[in-house]
Amino acid sequence: MKLMTYTQGAAPRPGLLVGENLVLDLLAADPSLLPNWHGLLPRIEAVRAVHDRLRGAADQAAAALAAGGEVGLPFVDLRRCALTTPIILPSKIIAVGLNYKDHAAEQNKPLPERPLLFSKASTCLQAHGGPIELPDDLKQVDAEGELAVVISRPGRAIARERAREHIGGYMCFNDISDREAQYSDKQFFRGKSLDTGGPCGPWLVTPDELPDLALGLRIRCLWNGVVMQDSNTDQLIFPVDHLISYVSRHMTLLPGDIITTGTPGGVGVFREPPVFLKPGDEVTVEIEGLGTLSNPVRRWQLPA
Repeated sequence: MKLMTYTQGAAPRPGLLVGENLVLDLLAADPSLLPNWHGLLPRIEAVRAVHDRLRGAADQAAAALAAGGEVGLPFVDLRRCALTTPIILPSKIIAVGLNYKDHAAEQNKPLPERPLLFSKASTCLQAHGGPIELPDDLKQVDAEGELAVVISRPGRAIARERAREHIGGYMCFNDISDREAQYSDKQFFRGKSLDTGGPCGPWLVTPDELPDLALGLRIRCLWNGVVMQDSNTDQLIFPVDHLISYVSRHMTLLPGDIITTGTPGGVGVFREPPVFLKPGDEVTVEIEGLGTLSNPVRRWQLPA
């Protein structure tokens, strides 16, 4: 299933993509399904039950949409919706550094013995199609295409063999990085937490639609149509189940929490010469089975 959060001239609502352009409005389909929904992950099994119950109606609505007609609630036309981030203001975003073999190789670094964790502020999140806003004083901003996993069940000290039970889904993620802040601060938080510096989406794909632990998926990042990163999630040093177990060892993971699993080789800062984002660029992250996340880069003027 592909779960999304969207707006249609009102507050954000949870939706389920049906086919190519049809969205099942989950709140309209069953108001009791998510009585306290506030931008976190809906209950997967409950969503599946609603979808199964409305499968016939979905087929009729999809046929009407394909014929150029209108669809009525609980369905909406994806082309008339504005996507927001699949998860809104999670309790935390945990990122992983140096977690692809090819990324370690391009830096001539040995493979880490354990995951290297850092955090991103939840205010960094940006939706598919939304701008990555660069203030004038930032000159060394990079992009990093990543696979992100979203937690669906709370847990602390989760055993690795139980990690799959806590996976709500996967999505594309772009870890926008202010390299100047990252290296001058000698830690990552400020440089990784730029407003609009965490594009994600366009939707969340449930694990049943992907290979186990989302391994074997091609992942690419393109700048202005030019391929910068081209790798495979088989290159992960620490796969998703290891990360969930490790992260949760001493901190509780909550529904909606995001773990970004690291980036492959090919980032701008390690090219010769280094290249960085500039206003007017377009950055795209593609992951096999997850879709395409694309964002324009725009200038943002600091207040006087």
